[in-house]
Amino acid sequence: MEKSAKAARPAKQAGGAVEPAPPPVPLNVPVADSHTHIDMQDATVGRTVAAAAEVGVTTLVQVGCDLERSRWSARVAAEHDAVWAAVALHPNEAPRLELSGGREALDAALEEIAELAARPEVLAVGETGLDHFRTGEEGREAQRYSFRRHIEMAKRLDRALVIHDRDAHEDVLRVLREEGAPERTVFHCFSGDAAMAEVCAANGWFMSFAGNVTFKNARPLREALAAAPPELLLVETDAPFLTPAPYRGRPNAPYMIPYTLRAMAEVKGLDEDALAEHVAANTARAFGY
Repeated sequence: MEKSAKAARPAKQAGGAVEPAPPPVPLNVPVADSHTHIDMQDATVGRTVAAAAEVGVTTLVQVGCDLERSRWSARVAAEHDAVWAAVALHPNEAPRLELSGGREALDAALEEIAELAARPEVLAVGETGLDHFRTGEEGREAQRYSFRRHIEMAKRLDRALVIHDRDAHEDVLRVLREEGAPERTVFHCFSGDAAMAEVCAANGWFMSFAGNVTFKNARPLREALAAAPPELLLVETDAPFLTPAPYRGRPNAPYMIPYTLRAMAEVKGLDEDALAEHVAANTARAFGY
């Protein structure tokens, strides 16, 4: 890691806000942030893009999680050359829509997502999948229905599929087997173990690692990273969440990618530039840009 533990302690700004982490040393090989939520961050799109570019993060995949945020993501991607979009109904959004308006409301939302996904600035359908952490059994049928619809959409439109998988590994893998995964499938914020990494590798599915791979209690995640082939690795922030160590507790943003990538290189036993070259090529291949 590049900073001392002392430097990592969250500093307070006037008014009690936590100061952003300092920018890392720039990467020699430019890479992409494969999954970020600029709409949930404090800075403008322009400032976010510029700050990321200064440290070698030259491409951002902006991810929408509901209709409003997916519309925004597509619009921003059309306006900024460095930004591409992914659109979907988050797994926890599907049961919420069905509860409030029935299956008809969920279907209507999915139809609009498909219209957005067909736009040229939208390269992926996601994040979709299953979340057994926040949604109980009563909402899981709606999640599975929505997930299957997103899979069909991604295959029909030839888009990457970006998967949210939280405490639902076996169910996610089962649905992918039953439906047939799209040619380009990305496990966002990979959270499985080494055995699951081997399943993904056998199927040619991309695994995107976020800042939580740097956490002290993340040994199983680092073991999964160690088992994952370099040609299937991506890096992401999931900003403003999952800020990497040693800055956990401060807001995350795409400019923080180098901290995570360097931690990943250490786990893989790879030179930083070599891993960056893999990640850059993998992200372009995964999303088709």
